[in-house]
Amino acid sequence: MDRLKAMQVFVAVVEGGSLSAAAAAMDLSRPVVTRCVAELEAWTGARLLHRSTRRLTLAAAGEALLPACRRMIELADGMHAAVAAPGAALSGQIRLTASHSLGQTQLAPAVAAFVERHPGVSVDLVMADRTVNLVEERIDLAIRIAVELDPNLIARRLCDCHSIVCASPAWLAAQGMPRHPAELAGRNCLTHSYFGKSVWRFHGPDDAPQAVAVGGNLSANDAMTLLAAARAGAGIAMLPVVLAAPALAAGELVPLLEGWTPQLAGVYAVYASRRHMLPALRALLDFLVERFAGDPAWGRWPTARAG
Repeated sequence: MDRLKAMQVFVAVVEGGSLSAAAAAMDLSRPVVTRCVAELEAWTGARLLHRSTRRLTLAAAGEALLPACRRMIELADGMHAAVAAPGAALSGQIRLTASHSLGQTQLAPAVAAFVERHPGVSVDLVMADRTVNLVEERIDLAIRIAVELDPNLIARRLCDCHSIVCASPAWLAAQGMPRHPAELAGRNCLTHSYFGKSVWRFHGPDDAPQAVAVGGNLSANDAMTLLAAARAGAGIAMLPVVLAAPALAAGELVPLLEGWTPQLAGVYAVYASRRHMLPALRALLDFLVERFAGDPAWGRWPTARAG
């Protein structure tokens, strides 16, 4: 038995959630995946997975073995990278996904700069305003904005993502300027379907947390749509500063709640597995960390500073 391959298959089964997902991710047949898991169980002398017609879960022995398998796979990948030809040009295709707003405003320019630097690499951008299953859709890397990620995901934080609460001058002239987060409860708030749908959280001048229930007559699963609605005078929106900055600078939107800082989110690069990661994908990860972390556009809007 190729024990390293069996470990790779076992980790792929756990991360994909099924034998079929692992087979698709590793380009193997389902019987081969089943045999690899069975051989690993025979070698360890313990059942690693509980299988049923509806779901697959880790047995106690599988939970204990999983971290060791991941370490062995990373060690093997590191050995392969260590003997790779120095200075060899990067090549290969990377499937990359993000929301439409993030993809259009930030990711597309970053990818354009990366492939210009590495012409042997091609990137397939998949824009989707939903949580994509990386294994089933064969995605190498997902860029997501979130306050918290599933701890089972493998992710690398690219940078902080600061938000700002804002509205158009016309809406404020008609409805009045809110001064405290509690006042948002009675206002028309434009909410994101997946981020702060019903509750917005803040830290105040004394760093005390504040949560307020919000709602309104318009929600969307895309931040650019909420930006357009806020500019049109539909209500109050909480938006990433990186998206709202041009409208704020032009006076099309007005920042609200000075002294109150919206809950901080992060920009993450999420990937299904560390095993057999292409050198091009590792290079893209490093490139995005450097580019996003060094971009002041992701910082706070000046008038939204706390204190």
